[in-house]
Amino acid sequence: MVRFGGKWCKAHRSGKEWRITTLNHKSPMLIGEYRHAIDEKRRFALPVKFRKVLGKRVVITHGLDNCLFIFSTAEWKGIVEKLARLSMGQADSRAFGRYLFSGAAEVEVDTLGRFLVPQELATRAELSDKAVLIGVNDRVELWNEARWTKYRAEVEKHADAVAEKLGAIGVL
Repeated sequence: MVRFGGKWCKAHRSGKEWRITTLNHKSPMLIGEYRHAIDEKRRFALPVKFRKVLGKRVVITHGLDNCLFIFSTAEWKGIVEKLARLSMGQADSRAFGRYLFSGAAEVEVDTLGRFLVPQELATRAELSDKAVLIGVNDRVELWNEARWTKYRAEVEKHADAVAEKLGAIGVL
């Protein structure tokens, strides 16, 4: 088993050639909540569990609900491919593509697991000294700590009602 393009694959050797076969299961999930400080240079450290999944380069961009999204480069390529299939004739498709791509930056993760949050993105997400990283399956979200605390409390108030709706359509 090897990691290739962000996915777990089988490697087979045939003579001098290597053949890579992707497996049917997705790469490991990103889960959990981690609170960290942001240093004066806008560097933020990824938890070890996240580093193992995301790799040495990540893409950070505008998220939804006033957070930032962080993707592995392999996951980002998948999003780019999906967005490329949308019609440029639809205003919503154009607008969302502009929103997501205009703020995107590919950044390196250093040997200590830190990455630099671009100034425009840090300002947009109102990141100052403390922030929260949340694993959300295929991405990491970076939140202002106070905003995350308030958002989570609001969601928790309505979790039962949301679960009821999801249960009605067979998700839960």
